[in-house]
Amino acid sequence: MEPVSVYILTLNEEDKIDEALSSVLWADEVVVVDSFSTDATVEKARALGARVEQVAFRGFGPLRNTAISLCKHQWVFSLDADERCTPEVRDEIQAILSAESSSHDAYYIPRRNYFMGRRLRNSAFYPDFRQPQLFRKGALSFSDEQVHETFSIARGASVGYMENALWQVPFKNFAELMHKADKYSTLGALKLLEQGRTATMTTAFFHGAWAFFRMYFLKKGFVDGWAGFAIALGNFNGTFFRYAKLCELQAGWDSSKKKV
Repeated sequence: MEPVSVYILTLNEEDKIDEALSSVLWADEVVVVDSFSTDATVEKARALGARVEQVAFRGFGPLRNTAISLCKHQWVFSLDADERCTPEVRDEIQAILSAESSSHDAYYIPRRNYFMGRRLRNSAFYPDFRQPQLFRKGALSFSDEQVHETFSIARGASVGYMENALWQVPFKNFAELMHKADKYSTLGALKLLEQGRTATMTTAFFHGAWAFFRMYFLKKGFVDGWAGFAIALGNFNGTFFRYAKLCELQAGWDSSKKKV
């Protein structure tokens, strides 16, 4: 079997790193690419045998490219801290790497998401392909965007789809759902600003309303009960504040200065 490196990006993930790492200890190498966590993430990762590399955060795209370069082996498996590699995914990866020649150079892996104690069957959360997560070095590279980074498949590289699914817990609780909406809306506003986009508070509201409608109704989030409603509402908040923060950046509001 060809050897494989796993990389996991972290920043203050002490509540998740144990389970994520434990699910990939079968790999030939596990690299935790940490952006100077202030909690126990690094200590826990090292205790489980991972190699920890410290890399300053300058956007998810550059961070992923750096993580790939830090991996020693030609095959790379990308796992997020809130994901878990199931035994079925492990076995499928090992079967791919044990073949005389792999059918593809990069593979998408489906993800099953869990929130509020239940599996999400709608709300655009299955199969939830985000990017190829198993690939040969050189087959995949990422843009320099800070958030929602795009990726490019090398010319001539073949892409396939795995059958078995990873598990993901995108939000461990409501606080994390709200925290992610705040964090990603800030990064998203900066991305929109760099793209030359404009916004008003009115357009911010309509972007948010459309995001809720799309997630809750078009993607059938209502079938997932209160979990689906909470995620759709979080999607409204994240989208609304992304454009509201863009509006704020463009207007240059400064509440510390008194207006006469």
